[in-house]
Amino acid sequence: MYKAAVIGDRESVLGFRALGLATVTARNAEEAARALHRLARDKCAVIYITEQLAAEISEDIARYIEDPQCAVIPIPSKDGSLGIGMRELHQAVERAVGADILKEREI
Repeated sequence: MYKAAVIGDRESVLGFRALGLATVTARNAEEAARALHRLARDKCAVIYITEQLAAEISEDIARYIEDPQCAVIPIPSKDGSLGIGMRELHQAVERAVGADILKEREI
Protein backbone atom coordinates (compact mmCIF):
# COMPACT_ATOMS: atom_id res chain seq x y z
CA MET A 1 0.00 0.00 0.00
CA TYR A 2 1.26 3.47 -0.87
CA LYS A 3 1.87 5.98 1.89
CA ALA A 4 1.45 9.76 1.86
CA ALA A 5 2.80 12.30 4.31
CA VAL A 6 2.86 16.04 4.93
CA ILE A 7 5.83 18.07 6.22
CA GLY A 8 5.31 21.54 7.61
CA ASP A 9 4.63 23.72 10.60
CA ARG A 10 2.19 22.35 13.17
CA GLU A 11 -0.77 24.51 12.18
CA SER A 12 -0.40 23.74 8.47
CA VAL A 13 -0.19 19.94 8.80
CA LEU A 14 -2.68 19.33 11.60
CA GLY A 15 -5.73 19.02 9.32
CA PHE A 16 -4.04 16.42 7.13
CA ARG A 17 -3.85 14.00 10.05
CA ALA A 18 -7.67 13.87 10.07
CA LEU A 19 -7.49 12.71 6.45
CA GLY A 20 -5.25 9.79 7.42
CA LEU A 21 -1.96 11.18 6.15
CA ALA A 22 1.18 10.91 8.22
CA THR A 23 2.25 14.34 9.42
CA VAL A 24 5.72 15.56 10.33
CA THR A 25 6.17 18.88 12.09
CA ALA A 26 9.30 20.73 11.01
CA ARG A 27 10.30 24.02 12.62
CA ASN A 28 13.19 24.75 10.24
CA ALA A 29 14.90 23.68 7.02
CA GLU A 30 17.18 21.17 8.74
CA GLU A 31 14.26 19.31 10.31
CA ALA A 32 12.36 19.40 7.03
CA ALA A 33 15.29 17.96 5.05
CA ARG A 34 15.78 15.14 7.57
CA ALA A 35 12.06 14.33 7.45
CA LEU A 36 12.03 14.39 3.65
CA HIS A 37 14.90 11.93 3.32
CA ARG A 38 13.51 9.65 6.05
CA LEU A 39 10.07 9.52 4.41
CA ALA A 40 11.62 8.82 1.00
CA ARG A 41 13.72 5.98 2.50
CA ASP A 42 10.56 4.59 4.11
CA LYS A 43 9.01 4.33 0.62
CA CYS A 44 6.51 7.16 1.06
CA ALA A 45 5.00 7.59 -2.42
CA VAL A 46 3.69 11.14 -2.00
CA ILE A 47 5.26 13.76 0.25
CA TYR A 48 3.54 17.11 0.55
CA ILE A 49 5.65 19.92 1.97
CA THR A 50 4.70 23.49 2.72
CA GLU A 51 6.04 25.95 0.16
CA GLN A 52 7.89 27.94 2.80
CA LEU A 53 9.96 24.90 3.80
CA ALA A 54 10.26 23.68 0.20
CA ALA A 55 11.86 27.00 -0.76
CA GLU A 56 14.51 26.47 1.92
CA ILE A 57 15.39 22.88 0.94
CA SER A 58 15.05 23.03 -2.84
CA GLU A 59 18.34 21.16 -3.37
CA ASP A 60 17.14 18.28 -1.19
CA ILE A 61 13.83 18.15 -3.06
CA ALA A 62 15.64 18.18 -6.42
CA ARG A 63 17.07 14.74 -5.60
CA TYR A 64 13.56 13.29 -5.96
CA ILE A 65 12.33 15.08 -9.11
CA GLU A 66 13.12 12.14 -11.38
CA ASP A 67 12.34 9.44 -8.79
CA PRO A 68 9.25 7.51 -9.97
CA GLN A 69 8.79 6.05 -6.48
CA CYS A 70 8.47 9.36 -4.62
CA ALA A 71 6.61 12.54 -5.57
CA VAL A 72 7.39 15.67 -3.55
CA ILE A 73 4.62 18.24 -3.90
CA PRO A 74 4.80 21.77 -2.47
CA ILE A 75 1.56 23.03 -0.95
CA PRO A 76 0.53 26.37 0.57
CA SER A 77 0.91 26.71 4.33
CA LYS A 78 -1.32 28.48 6.81
CA ASP A 79 0.48 31.67 5.74
CA GLY A 80 -0.66 31.33 2.12
CA SER A 81 0.95 30.43 -1.18
CA LEU A 82 4.31 31.49 -2.57
CA GLY A 83 3.34 30.19 -6.03
CA ILE A 84 5.99 27.45 -5.95
CA GLY A 85 3.54 24.56 -6.32
CA MET A 86 1.77 26.11 -9.30
CA ARG A 87 5.08 27.02 -10.98
CA GLU A 88 6.32 23.44 -10.59
CA LEU A 89 3.04 22.09 -11.98
CA HIS A 90 3.44 24.26 -15.09
CA GLN A 91 7.04 23.07 -15.50
CA ALA A 92 6.04 19.41 -15.15
CA VAL A 93 3.27 19.78 -17.73
CA GLU A 94 5.64 21.54 -20.11
CA ARG A 95 8.22 18.73 -19.74
CA ALA A 96 5.56 16.07 -20.35
CA VAL A 97 3.64 17.72 -23.20
CA GLY A 98 6.24 20.04 -24.70
CA ALA A 99 4.22 23.19 -24.04
CA ASP A 100 2.66 24.90 -21.06
CA ILE A 101 -0.98 24.10 -21.83
CA LEU A 102 -2.03 25.42 -18.42
CA LYS A 103 -0.87 28.97 -19.14
CA GLU A 104 -3.71 31.45 -19.21
CA ARG A 105 -4.42 32.84 -22.64
CA GLU A 106 -4.18 36.53 -23.28
CA ILE A 107 -7.38 38.05 -24.63
